[in-house]
Amino acid sequence: MDIRFSAEEIDFRQSVREFLETNVPDDVRRKLYHGEEVEKAELAAWTQVLNKQGWAVPHWPVEWGGTGWDAVKQMIFRDEVQSYPAPEPLSFGASMVGPVIYTFGSEEQKRRFLPRIANLDDWWCQGFSEPGAGSDLASLKTTAQRDGDHWVVNGQKTWTTLGQHADWIFVLARTDSSVKKQAGISFLLVDMKTPGVTVRPIELIDGSVEVNEVFFDEVRVPAENLVGEENKGWDYAKFLLGNERHGQARVGLSKMRLRCVRELATASLSGGRPIIESDAFRRKLARAEIAAKALEMTVLRVVSEAAGEHGKPNPLSSILKVRGSELQQATSALLMDVAGPLALSDAEPDAKHGKNESADAGIESIAATYFNLRKLSIYGGANEIQRTIVAKTILGL
Repeated sequence: MDIRFSAEEIDFRQSVREFLETNVPDDVRRKLYHGEEVEKAELAAWTQVLNKQGWAVPHWPVEWGGTGWDAVKQMIFRDEVQSYPAPEPLSFGASMVGPVIYTFGSEEQKRRFLPRIANLDDWWCQGFSEPGAGSDLASLKTTAQRDGDHWVVNGQKTWTTLGQHADWIFVLARTDSSVKKQAGISFLLVDMKTPGVTVRPIELIDGSVEVNEVFFDEVRVPAENLVGEENKGWDYAKFLLGNERHGQARVGLSKMRLRCVRELATASLSGGRPIIESDAFRRKLARAEIAAKALEMTVLRVVSEAAGEHGKPNPLSSILKVRGSELQQATSALLMDVAGPLALSDAEPDAKHGKNESADAGIESIAATYFNLRKLSIYGGANEIQRTIVAKTILGL
């Protein structure tokens, strides 16, 4: 495999960089560089800028707003957005439910939902995990029973990321309990304003709210909001999770963090010398940079083989999920090493640390980022589960 980019691809990368430099608000870039979250309104505004440019959903079919870029250009674009950094389109719409709808949904569903997802007119969240049904998702207990022109949904979802902002939720619900558990699940689109839907925030240890519980009490969902065929939802969920795991590689984000590590390690002192001069630290940094390059090559392999069988996720996406999550955790640990006690939000920087973006970038957010990223080993399918998938489908064990 020739891993060198062509002259056209290099020019394309430069055009993406110039667009980002011209259009990303400085305060939004600064937030992301410092490990902070952008506001809902900021993400919506940026998504609409991308959509006007025709770049909000580059991986979608051209007829629904895609760019027609090949897999390598899509990877370059994603890498540049993460590395700059700029906000990424809301994954729950652009990378999860959107592809499910344009692949398996009805023409009416495509016309109704896809343009609004691309422009972030609707904020989506994911209704998969339940108490007792996380990695073993097929054990879910939320039910949907047909009643005339509606499905009546009852049950509970948990760890619903950003559900407090959502207009819509895509839900896996059991529609047939007489068959084996994977075979009796359907995929429904539910308006969060429907009577009977309750969102209860889960406060995290730092007082922030990122995830939620969502309850369904006799929620009536129009029958036309069933995606694809009844009882085929497990197939659609596997397709969606393959896309989610692919997106969790986030190589560009790790490269941005590694750049930040080098800058901080050059400006920060330990024992009177820059941390970057420590042999032990340089070895850890080199290992992370090699891992980032290896992951980038694996992403290229996956996107090059993306055609595959209709609706069937590439099992290599499990490798991307595992290695991508481990790399993000490793880069955050390196940032903690460099920051030392300054990683604590109430620590006062001293004269040994500069005041420019390179030296104090995100110092006050590093600890929060480090602890938050421990979740990556679990969500999107626990890494242990992904290793089992790799063992069975790739290694044939």
